Amino acid sequence: MPEQIDGIDAKILHLIQSNAALSVADIADKVGLSSSPCWRRIKRMEEIGIIKQRVTILDRTKLGLDFEVFVAVKLALPNRTNMEKFEKAVARMPEIVQCASVTGAVDFMLRVVTKNMHSYEDFLREVLLSIDLISDVQSRIVLRQTKESYSIPLNLISNAVPRL
Repeated sequence: MPEQIDGIDAKILHLIQSNAALSVADIADKVGLSSSPCWRRIKRMEEIGIIKQRVTILDRTKLGLDFEVFVAVKLALPNRTNMEKFEKAVARMPEIVQCASVTGAVDFMLRVVTKNMHSYEDFLREVLLSIDLISDVQSRIVLRQTKESYSIPLNLISNAVPRL
């Protein structure tokens, strides 16, 4: 059951996920509250886990990390123990920025970020394939990222947040 939030909470969340650097005073002004009640709402949403953390989003291309690959991984024996072992191994690999257990012909989809094709090949051979649980890996090199969002669609839970 999703946590209950009202329209003002949804507006606050929309503002925070658009720009986490906004001050409480700025957020309060934009949602029609004074700072104290706005701050209490933000703290409540942090305490109940709706707001998990606030982060800074870096431009990976300006840092020379502009090679991105989606990797489909099939385990040799996809049982609970092996899936948990794989997930723990992946958690220690900073090149893997996303990992999801999926349905279908493969067991996991990974999003990998590296410097270039050669660094991806090194990662694949030396790191990922060192996990003895893997039976198959299929790589899909991203040619161009056409959409990348870190925002969740708040318009699906509240009419207070417009579809942008």
